[in-house]
Amino acid sequence: MMVGLAAASPGRSIAAVAEYNAVIVKTFPHDPTAFTEGLLYQDGFLYESTGRNGKSSIRKVALDTGTVLQQYDLDPKYFGEGIVTWKDRIVGLTYKAETGFVYDLGSFKPLSDFHYSGEGWGMTKDDAHLFMSDGTSDLRVLDPANESEIGRIHVTCEGRPIKNINELEWIKGEIYANIWLTSEIVRINPKTGDVDGLIDVSNLLTLASQYRAVDVANGIAYDAAGDRVFVTGKLWPSLYQITLSPRPSEADPCHGLP
Repeated sequence: MMVGLAAASPGRSIAAVAEYNAVIVKTFPHDPTAFTEGLLYQDGFLYESTGRNGKSSIRKVALDTGTVLQQYDLDPKYFGEGIVTWKDRIVGLTYKAETGFVYDLGSFKPLSDFHYSGEGWGMTKDDAHLFMSDGTSDLRVLDPANESEIGRIHVTCEGRPIKNINELEWIKGEIYANIWLTSEIVRINPKTGDVDGLIDVSNLLTLASQYRAVDVANGIAYDAAGDRVFVTGKLWPSLYQITLSPRPSEADPCHGLP
């Protein structure tokens, strides 16, 4: 199935943007040295990728304790970015090296690499495709068989392209995405590219930074079986299970997005 370029046009109506606050359900420990770039939940564990040259890794993490159970460190020349699982593999990006890597899910042993133009940021998947962000307004659609690009989704909020789309997670038919340098998570309709919802997680950033210096919110994971959403950030000491609380929409809800 080819996913084409979704873009706003004068002939297509633009969906209203719902707004939400993040409400904490439960707090879990998180490694405060982890510069989180990718996050996902699978088979009872978190899988996390971290960034920064010389500190980049992929990890298997115990949810309840935050303990790193397994880790593979990238070559120091690579700045690790988003990850996604596909069958028995982990697919991971790097920031500016235009190179991604495929690992064995069980052992984290590197299996192969692949190449793309531009930057690598976040990753997620549906039942048939991989999705990749690159810091622009486009999400790339990849063939999971060989990581080749087969389409793009152009992301807009009330008709205006938005950029800095970072870590991604597929949740109930939508793509949730952190927007770098903001405390907003957007909900993207993958069929149209429209932002259908905005989630303010600034309260989580306030809590995470209460006793130490932290970086931005980044990291969304979904437990489909338990219907649980988890979020964290770069260098955050905690990971939060959240639920969404609707709030009154602003006249221009997209104004704070880059």
